[in-house]
Formats: sequence, structure tokens, C-alpha cells
Amino acid sequence: METVTAAVTHEGQPDAGGRPGRPLIVTEDEDLLDDLLRLCAAAGATAEVHHGVPQPRGSWEAAPLILVGDDAARRVRGAARRRGVVLVGRDQDDSGVWKRAVEIGADHVLMLPDGEQWLVDRIADVTEGVGRPALTVGVIGGRGGAGASTLACALAVTSAREGLRTLLVDADPLGGGLDVLLGGESTEGLRWPAFAASRGRVGGGALEESLPRLHSLRVLSWDRGDRIAVPPQAVRAVLAAARRRGGTVVVDLPRRLDDGVAEALAQLDLGILVVPAELRAVAAAGRVASAVGMVLRDLRVAVRGPYAPGLDDREVARLLGLPLVGEVPVESALQRPQWSGSPPGAAVRGPLARFCKEFWERALTEAGTGSGAGSA
Repeated sequence: METVTAAVTHEGQPDAGGRPGRPLIVTEDEDLLDDLLRLCAAAGATAEVHHGVPQPRGSWEAAPLILVGDDAARRVRGAARRRGVVLVGRDQDDSGVWKRAVEIGADHVLMLPDGEQWLVDRIADVTEGVGRPALTVGVIGGRGGAGASTLACALAVTSAREGLRTLLVDADPLGGGLDVLLGGESTEGLRWPAFAASRGRVGGGALEESLPRLHSLRVLSWDRGDRIAVPPQAVRAVLAAARRRGGTVVVDLPRRLDDGVAEALAQLDLGILVVPAELRAVAAAGRVASAVGMVLRDLRVAVRGPYAPGLDDREVARLLGLPLVGEVPVESALQRPQWSGSPPGAAVRGPLARFCKEFWERALTEAGTGSGAGSA
């Protein structure tokens, strides 16, 4: 949708600390009010409504975004100048709207209906409080049974234990469900099929609250129904919402690459290719790396033993031409045929948890994020 907006230069004051809160709508135009309330709802926000400048003026100063109807421009002329004011109208041919925007110190002039998507995005941004996006890591197996899902779960569990807001995303509809691996298949919350119709913006806060909470992290997995595909647009919308919340996002990827997986790859900051140290596994991983590398520029390899003769982790990385993350340790408890009650990485002093902690320390430092960012 084409957005019809334009910036108006003015000297104003910053909003009250940039804190997330309720947008403020100022208008007496009932039709315009209905449209603005609808757009706020689409962005997951509840607005405060006034016919003029609120008295006392605390709401005007504290609101993260103020939407002033063109009908109310004269009534807010005397309000304190600040950022985050948008003058909203409908008449594309009204040249006087620019003069009124300058008079009230508006940042933008927006005309409906053309500017609806821009406004929904803007409302969602200020309501959620947009900061540094989540460090997003994808994990994919170099061959079947490589242990990618186990590593993805361990990374997520470790991230959450370190106090980071963490979302684990199961992007493999044929993998059986990461909620099962975490022991939470019966935990209440939405699964992927509930988001299949998502096309526009998904609210990050609403997404987080709707998902099952397991081991101090949120999990987006699959149910046990018949649906095994989610449209690429929905994958894009959901992962973008997850990234806006900050912290970390871990995505367990299938080896089968389709349009939905390509959307997931496009959202990643880096990927980890898990490769058993076997010649056939290395050959298979080479094909996976070639396909993934068409979308993801930062792909690294993690090697899992035992090692075939003549192979070690550095040799596997050399053969694949990828940077080495390290050797993924094996925990004996995870090799048992029955789930023991603890998810991968839950043993704080275990080798897998130590591996994951070291990985996050390096990755967060590289990203310039620091271990305190995106705390839950």
C-alpha cells in the first residue's frame, strides 16, 4: 500500500522519555475517529480519545504518539510543541493542511485511506517501544538426525536462563514439535496454524503473550493437526514481530527449503549448520550449505562427534568452507530412549549448557548487544 506522508520540519520537544504507552487521538469527526480506533486495534493498541488538548495536559506530554484530526487542528494550536504528532486528514487536494501542520508542530501529515499501513506500523512501534531487535539465530541439520533440534532447544533454554527474553521457533512442520521435546505439548497457548492467516503486522507483545511458556521462554511450535504449511507472508509477519521484542530468537529450521523457510532465513542474523563428523554427512551438509547460503550470508558450522578417521571439527569446517562454532558436546541423558523430564541444556553444569553459554557470549558481543539487552 502506498503511504502518503511527508515530514514537516519544526523544533519540538522530545516525548516523555520515549516510554511505551497509549496513543492519543484528538478529533470530533466521528467517521475519522472510527477509522483511527480501527487502526489502533489492528496495531494492538488502545487509544485515549479527546476532542481537544487534554486538561490537565499530562496526557498530551506523555503519549508516545498523538493523532490529530484535521478538524481539531485549530483546537490544539496552543499545546506544547513536541515530537510524535501526526495530522490526519482525508482531503488530498487541501493545500491548507500543510499550514495547519506547521501551526501545531506536526511531524507528519497523513491522508487516509492511503496511509493506513504506515500508521498501523507507527502505532505498533510506539506502543511496543521499538529498541534493538532480537539477535536471531537459526539452527539447521547438515543431514537427518544431526541434532539440530536438540541444539536449538539448548540454545533457547540457556538464553532464557541468562535472563534474556527468548523465543524458540519451530520452523519444521514435520519435526514432531519442539514443545514435545521441551515436555510441554499440553501447555496452553497458540501454535503455528493459528497464525496462518497473518498477512500484515503482528503485534510483538500480543504474540509473546499468546504462546506457551516453557522453561522461562516462549515457544512457537506445531499442533498435532493436519496443517503442515504456513504461508510465507505469515512466517515473515510472525518472525518480524518476534524480533521487535528484543532479546534472542532461536529458529529450528528444516533441511527442506521452501518459500516459508526462505522467509525465515531472511530474518536471521546468523545460522548454525550442525554436522556429524562423517564423510557422508559432510557431503550432505555441503548441499544444504549451498542452498542456505543463497539467502543467509552468515552461516557457521557446529560439528558433532564421534569422529570418523581423519576428521576433526576443524577439518569438517575446512571441507565446508564455513567458520567453525565448535564441537557440540553430547550429554548422555539426552541419548536415552525416553525423555527424562529435563530439556536439552537444562543441566547448568553440563557440557551442552556450557557450549551454549559460550556461544551466546561470543554472539552477543559480536552483535554489540551485551548480555543485559532484552531482559525478560
